[in-house]
Amino acid sequence: MKQTFLSLSPRKRAFLTGTLLLTGTGFLCRILGFFYRIFMSRTIGAEGLGIYNMVHPVFGICFALCAGSIQTALSQYVASNQKKGRAVFRAGLFISLTLSLLLAFLISHTSPFIARYLLLEPRCEPYLVIMAFSVPFAALHACINGYYYGMQKSHVPAFSQVAEQIIRMAAVFGIVQVMEQNQNEITVSLAVYGHLIGEIASAAFTLFCLITFPPAKTKTAYKTNAPHSAFFSAHYTLPLLALAIPLMGNRLVLNLLASAEAIWIPNRLTAYGLSSSEAFSVYGVLTGMALPFIMFPSAITNSMAVLLLPSVAQAQAEGNKRQISSAISMALRYSLYMGILCTGIFFLYGQELGSSVFQSPAAGAYIRVLGWLCPFMYLATTLGSILNGLGKTPATFLQNVCSLCLRLVFVLLGIPVLGMKAYLWGILASEMFLAFWHLITLHHFAPFTWDGIQMLGKPIILLFAAVWTNQALWNYVWPFLPRILAPGAPWAFFGTALKIITLSSLYGLFLLLCHILFSEKPAPSHV
Repeated sequence: MKQTFLSLSPRKRAFLTGTLLLTGTGFLCRILGFFYRIFMSRTIGAEGLGIYNMVHPVFGICFALCAGSIQTALSQYVASNQKKGRAVFRAGLFISLTLSLLLAFLISHTSPFIARYLLLEPRCEPYLVIMAFSVPFAALHACINGYYYGMQKSHVPAFSQVAEQIIRMAAVFGIVQVMEQNQNEITVSLAVYGHLIGEIASAAFTLFCLITFPPAKTKTAYKTNAPHSAFFSAHYTLPLLALAIPLMGNRLVLNLLASAEAIWIPNRLTAYGLSSSEAFSVYGVLTGMALPFIMFPSAITNSMAVLLLPSVAQAQAEGNKRQISSAISMALRYSLYMGILCTGIFFLYGQELGSSVFQSPAAGAYIRVLGWLCPFMYLATTLGSILNGLGKTPATFLQNVCSLCLRLVFVLLGIPVLGMKAYLWGILASEMFLAFWHLITLHHFAPFTWDGIQMLGKPIILLFAAVWTNQALWNYVWPFLPRILAPGAPWAFFGTALKIITLSSLYGLFLLLCHILFSEKPAPSHV
């Protein structure tokens, strides 16, 4: 029987609305961020962006240690203990702010050493001090978001992203106007201060919402048998740390290896035979032009992953294995639906996107190749979140480390022989490896349904049908459209965007019709 939105359970409705809200705001923030990066590149130049991108990984490492891992642990723990949510939140906030203040102090007082001997760029020193001030605000923002996610309330975290982006852009645009009127030189400090302003804005917004619109429905949700000193109690801090420490390791390793990758790839490209300038140019095209396109649709799967973690944690606390199995099957199905569509889009239109947006045929070629990542990357994201929700953070930590190490093997050994092809193959191999390992691990802990026809065969067949229909439609419509939308014309991007929108709409329509006409049978209890 077909279910309407109103007939869904409250948990499913909350999950669906939360996913749609996070997805919508995620797309909006990515679009705003895209124009913001274009503005910054024209304001401080390529060299300024390079210096900023050397400073930002330091913030990423700090965030991994004091904020991101605590947010995930709070989301999971609060979801399993919603009646103790406020006390758990205070304990997590105490841990996070303590670590963030310590890290900010260390960075600001050791910035000369970090800039000269770790980043190998002394000009980064003054910007490290500014970046350090943003760490406590990021920690506050992350903890409040984790609290709201755990309470199954995603509206505040979603809108905080938009508030952060809008306030940052408005402040930076205003600073540029004032500096230009006063004929002051615009330097990298503009980008660093913009980052700081954004973190302050998001922290202030979420704190205001926490005070004005607390996530608990009633006052009884705040009641707890723990004493008032639970803010410092090991009763909450130790379980939170037990959840957070593996996540800290996971995020820290991710940031460290990403930094090592950024250093080694140009070095290995020079060993392949490119000049230093050519090596940085090739790497810039890949990471600055091609990868952002591939990551853009992940706003959907990232939103689903964020909301799956507390949902699965709550189901596990209630002993609801059926709900866990349903979540895994849903994650598999929709990650593959999305990934297969994106692979088709990037393979068909990647060359047009690279040429029309960046005037770079090389970027278009990379987009076409990287499109094959999408199904595996989206699977790894959602399945990893479910594993974290089940409390298997040590498993996700080990699997992510192995996946990243596999990629680095391709960087160190493959690039000197095959060039960037080796790196592209390494990314694909590591994402496939990670997705399948997550899948095998989940199979050991929770039964779930795997239907190859529904999850692979159906979307592939419907994608081919959508592509054929879209092509036939555009062959008829194209002669009536302005020539400025044609490939190579000034507005070619909008012509490509229209093709992608119609293809995606046809694909979604075919999936919906297939579901209506051939309703799926109830899922079996296990594979």
